[in-house]
Amino acid sequence: MPDDTTAGLRLDAVRIRLGGQELLSVDRLVRPGETLTVMGPSGSGKSTLLAYIGGFLDPAFSGEGRVICGGRDIAHLPAQERHAGILFQDPLLFPHMSVGGNLVFAIPRAVAGSAARRKRAEAALADVGLEGFFDRDPDTLSGGQKARVALARVLLAEPNFLLLDEPFSKLDMQLRDQIRGLVFERAKRSRLPVILVTHDAADAAAAGGDVIEVG
Repeated sequence: MPDDTTAGLRLDAVRIRLGGQELLSVDRLVRPGETLTVMGPSGSGKSTLLAYIGGFLDPAFSGEGRVICGGRDIAHLPAQERHAGILFQDPLLFPHMSVGGNLVFAIPRAVAGSAARRKRAEAALADVGLEGFFDRDPDTLSGGQKARVALARVLLAEPNFLLLDEPFSKLDMQLRDQIRGLVFERAKRSRLPVILVTHDAADAAAAGGDVIEVG
């Protein structure tokens, strides 16, 4: 386990620019189990910030600054070596796989054997209230159920931190409250630093923690 000097996710003088114009600047430490919310309108650079942190920045933008996780700067590593867990507006489940197949795909290779991998996936489904859904077709799920599967899949991958790109925005109000609570509770339980981008003040309130307003 990292000590207090390296735990969490530090954004050290991170700046996002488009065509020479600075869109946002962030300098903040997000500790394990805490959430930093970045709020602002469309076009303010919120999602681009997540892309810089996660390693998939569109070439139209430029970013600078250190992204320190576990005591090392990951800003120059390829995306697959940053171990970010990401939830988008859409759950992005693989349609050609069963619900369980989607989860097994995310389990680290260190978990060997199909039986062991299935057991872990089934436990993850039960943990998000979807016990018995392993063999279901993702197309048969409701929006809330798909969101739960997406969360379970992200957590099974054992990420170092979570990036949330307005993952609640397409859910109806009742589901939004349920899924918000589930996501933030599981992230806190897993002691994951979380960065949420949103335009919804209710998301920020549910997340708790620091809020940066941009744009």
